Amino acid sequence: MADIIRAYDWSSTTLGPLEQWPSALKIAVGMMVNSKFPKCILWGPDLVTICNEAFLPILGGKPPALGRPFSEVWGEVWDEIGPIAERAFAGEATFIEDFPLVINRHGYPEKAHFTFCYSPIRDETGVVRGMIDTVIETTATVEARRQASLLNGELEHRIKNTLAVVAAIISQTLRGGDTDAEARSALLERIQAMAHAQSLLTRAGATEASVVDVVLQATAAFTTSDERFHIGGPPVMLSSKQALSLSLALHELATNAVKYGALSNEKGKVRIDWTVGRPDTDDAFLLRWIEEGGPEVQAPTRKGFGSRIIQTVLPYDFGGEASLSHDPSGLRFQLQTSMRQIGNRPAQSDLPEQSASQAS
Repeated sequence: MADIIRAYDWSSTTLGPLEQWPSALKIAVGMMVNSKFPKCILWGPDLVTICNEAFLPILGGKPPALGRPFSEVWGEVWDEIGPIAERAFAGEATFIEDFPLVINRHGYPEKAHFTFCYSPIRDETGVVRGMIDTVIETTATVEARRQASLLNGELEHRIKNTLAVVAAIISQTLRGGDTDAEARSALLERIQAMAHAQSLLTRAGATEASVVDVVLQATAAFTTSDERFHIGGPPVMLSSKQALSLSLALHELATNAVKYGALSNEKGKVRIDWTVGRPDTDDAFLLRWIEEGGPEVQAPTRKGFGSRIIQTVLPYDFGGEASLSHDPSGLRFQLQTSMRQIGNRPAQSDLPEQSASQAS
């Protein structure tokens, strides 16, 4: 990084050529590049950025920060960190632990936490000319603490939810005109789908699961080598309840597609995609299931367990809305909610009363 700093055309910035830098800046940069701790220097009224190699992982996929105004590098959070930088330039050092920020360093918004110190840098006359940002990302630590605090209460809710869902599965599967063999097969498949979702959550005592993992595991049994599924979307964590209901809903959609829809022939395909917004905001979370290339779709004559999971339980657990369209060209399903509803939220009743009563 020292070589990169030396080779940079500083004359294109307000700092001017490196040879003309004040001794205070040269000394600070020398100390910074020799540190293994993530550090970044901001100098002058334009907050020109100079960082060390340990700082690069914090930037992620952002454009190179060297020589750019710090307010531009972190433009998406400048309203939050800008006032802290102003205090440093006013001579006040600041130390903050586990500061939450919604940043964009990989092409999508993510909630991260940082412990950092903004310290003023003074010249030989005592005047503040810049500041140094000493920082470490603590996102993993914060998430680990949050997971641990949720675990005990979550286990109780999960067991209660699981028993309620199993009861609903058994009740709906064994009701109606199915033969014993058909009912037994459907029952085992649904319980297995639920077990797969639970396995994502029981690994290392997790209380959340990635939507990517949920979708991939729920469709794994239906996936063939000819790429019948097209799956894509940004990573986002779902609560255990959301992971369970989404897994069951996807299992029902896939089972229906094998029997009557796009997976019932050799050329049909299923696209599952989702879009996300900023965490903990009213930005939209949208997940879609779209079938193409299958036989003409006919609307079902009765509403079974799968329909109730898809249209009642799933939107309830996500605090949003779901729509299911039997378009002749292929079945369409859409789940929409806000990012504020995604992930662990304050506890609610375990199942919607209407859904539970319908299922029983």
